[in-house]
Amino acid sequence: MIRTNLDIRIRDSIEDHMFGLKWWLKETKDVPLEEMASFFDVRIDDYVPHMERWDEAYRTFPKYIPPDARVILDLGCGSGLELDQIIPCFPNTDFTGIDLSTAMINELLSKHPEVNIIQADYLKYPFGENIYDAVISFESLHHLLPKQKQGLYKKIRSCLNGNGVFINCDYYACCDEEETLLLNVYDEKRKKEHLPTDALVHFDIPLTLEHEADLLESAGFTSCSALSSHSGACFLKATV
Repeated sequence: MIRTNLDIRIRDSIEDHMFGLKWWLKETKDVPLEEMASFFDVRIDDYVPHMERWDEAYRTFPKYIPPDARVILDLGCGSGLELDQIIPCFPNTDFTGIDLSTAMINELLSKHPEVNIIQADYLKYPFGENIYDAVISFESLHHLLPKQKQGLYKKIRSCLNGNGVFINCDYYACCDEEETLLLNVYDEKRKKEHLPTDALVHFDIPLTLEHEADLLESAGFTSCSALSSHSGACFLKATV
């Protein structure tokens, strides 16, 4: 697998970021995990202000999508903040969005009724074979365990056509310490709350870019490139 620019700077200061993360984990150690769809349903009114920190990343997204892409799948499409920027640049493209949250989907459709919507868990929903020119996602997949991602990436690879790309703008761990710390806290919380193994909950468990690339390689992608980082949201592109 060809890997490019995976040493991209994600955080201005790893030391400051880790200090803040450890403080936040201490402050929230007794806060229970929330089921994924419910987490977003109850936060629909505050979602846009919360995501404004990544306005630059949203505006950047269209330039990374191949200009000839005509069929695009958006994983965890939410209320469509990335699609707000992408759709005007691709007027002849067919968009499909998949998400769990009813409130988020309704908000998206109020703006973009032309988008094909699938309300489902993208870990379980079949994507088909050789359908899409691009699969995209924004700040969604960092809630998944490595094993879950591995299965998802295999599905993404299969649903892309011969020239397809997967573009994920997400929260990646800035170092091995961050990755290990969050995975351990996540595991401890799940055990403490006796959650079933298939319960999808909201908690950040990002991987480093290198470990993300390992999963993409195991799924059959031939190249992986970090494109840019915007306030901690980093674009990663994988090609078939």
